[in-house]
Amino acid sequence: MSSTPNVTCATPDGTAWLASAGTYPRSTLALWRERPDAPLVLPCGTVFDVVSAPAIFGRRMLDRLWDEGPGSGPVAMFRGRMLLFAAPGTAQRLPSLLTWEEWGGAHGCGTSRTADVPPLLCHGTGDAVTVPALSGSESPASGGSRWLVAPDTRHPWLPGPEVVLWAAVRAARAAVRISIFPPADQDAKVYDVSRRR
Repeated sequence: MSSTPNVTCATPDGTAWLASAGTYPRSTLALWRERPDAPLVLPCGTVFDVVSAPAIFGRRMLDRLWDEGPGSGPVAMFRGRMLLFAAPGTAQRLPSLLTWEEWGGAHGCGTSRTADVPPLLCHGTGDAVTVPALSGSESPASGGSRWLVAPDTRHPWLPGPEVVLWAAVRAARAAVRISIFPPADQDAKVYDVSRRR
């Protein structure tokens, strides 16, 4: 049982925090007041960065953050990917930390210890992400986006690159089962020795 909170609607303070990422926060707030069921595109890099993971792996990361770690900041789903809102600068630092961990076959070789782990996409300065509607409702107009953990304060705690790396490594370890026994030889002859005296 996961202890991840289920906060699917942004509060007014959370909305103000999100709007502060835009170039014109007042215009962003006015647009949201006019169309609370519409998603918006907001820039990354100043108020937040976003780490995007495939939905299942992202859910494993989120569960690790809440069950074994410090929790998470806001988290959204968009087109089959989980968007973890992170501290500004995470998108710049996380790729080098992932390379150091030999994440996903670094340097083109498929033999790294995390070769089967899906890639994480980092969105920072110069990037933008689609932010779900404030209402938390998933409508056809929302493009399938919704909040899993909606922003609820003007200054939410956001994980940095080390915390995101920790969650990804924990999720990868949980996803990979390692056996201490070698695989069975399919061509080996099997003898029934149970009747031997």
